[in-house]
Amino acid sequence: MNCEIIAVGSELLTPYRQDTNSLFLTDRLLQLGVNVTFKTIVGDRLTNLANAIRIALGRTDIVITMGGLGPTEDDLTRQAVAEALGIRLRRNPDIVGALYARFAARRLQMTDNNARQADVLDGSVILENGRGTAPGQWLDTVYEAHRKLVILLPGPPTEVKAMFDAQCMDRLRAVVPRRTIAMRTLKAAMIGESQADARIAPIYTKYKDVDTTILAHTGDITLNLICSKGDQETAQARVDELAGRIEEELEEFIYSAQAESLEQIVLYYLGMHAATLAVAESCTGGLVSERLTSISGSSRSFLGGAVVYSDQLKTLFAGVPPSMIESHGSVSKEVAGALAEGIRRKTSATFGLGVTGIAGPGGGSEEKPVGLVYVAVTDGKETDVVERRFGGDREHIRAWTSQQALDMVRRRLK
Repeated sequence: MNCEIIAVGSELLTPYRQDTNSLFLTDRLLQLGVNVTFKTIVGDRLTNLANAIRIALGRTDIVITMGGLGPTEDDLTRQAVAEALGIRLRRNPDIVGALYARFAARRLQMTDNNARQADVLDGSVILENGRGTAPGQWLDTVYEAHRKLVILLPGPPTEVKAMFDAQCMDRLRAVVPRRTIAMRTLKAAMIGESQADARIAPIYTKYKDVDTTILAHTGDITLNLICSKGDQETAQARVDELAGRIEEELEEFIYSAQAESLEQIVLYYLGMHAATLAVAESCTGGLVSERLTSISGSSRSFLGGAVVYSDQLKTLFAGVPPSMIESHGSVSKEVAGALAEGIRRKTSATFGLGVTGIAGPGGGSEEKPVGLVYVAVTDGKETDVVERRFGGDREHIRAWTSQQALDMVRRRLK
């Protein structure tokens, strides 16, 4: 079965609010073997909302709305569902009584508009709301000769989660055909999306029963593999088989087979080798260190680092000779190597990492343009230095450079 989630609220169409409930619902639905095929955001206009519900009913088995169940004039979800299905709303006296009791218990006077929350769709089951005043509704109905499930949930995240877990999961298990979903997430570093797809498309396109998605973000590729079968073992075997073949094809780029971040993997490898790392960063301004220290327990392997933005601090904290900077410039492979070796010696780390470059938007030249970076890693015996030229704005260049730096450490330790 498939599902469409409709988030209701004009505020979700502004830059100030975003829908997070659908992420929770998607996770729960996947556990049941239900595929979320559409997500829609609709403002608080009755015509638009009713049309969106009709479209959803026409293309999915389950329609879940979130929001628009409150007491105000712009809470129109109940009315829109009734209009889309051509059914009536009836005011439930028991819900009205419960609302009066709730307000009275708090020594508050209930305004008349709160009674709207007691309007119930013909044939629906009431979903009690233990976290708020607006009850949800569950409707098992027929639309254009096909069975449909329509679930109305409130908007606040705490209410959605509690109501769905307590009152919808078991109901869905009873009606959804038994399917299990297996998932694998592979991650690769420093390979372009088109290059990765060109290499693995001939593989994953042969697995028609596995949905493969590729997401790219600043030097990082995420490959999501999802398979739905009648039993977990069969589904897992299919995604594992495909994952293995993709890993073989992209071996040098794949750093995680279980969705870990690159910084997690670097720290894992450092721990495996009982090794430590220190960093001297210029153009990244501490971004590499920030990524590593965002992982709990990183202090076991990451000793620390220095942001050596000026030439003076490159000399003071990493021991880069002024004559080297004068001869080659602060953005050069020689200085990157010296930063790595200098910070390694200064901290007595196993490995030193040096980063220097021009993040822009100013500071570039014809010989050394914006986006030129050098990254070096050394163990005191062997030093690897790479030159890269990244495009984009300052933030983009810094992010790519930090990814390059971490990936160099990974490859050195692998």
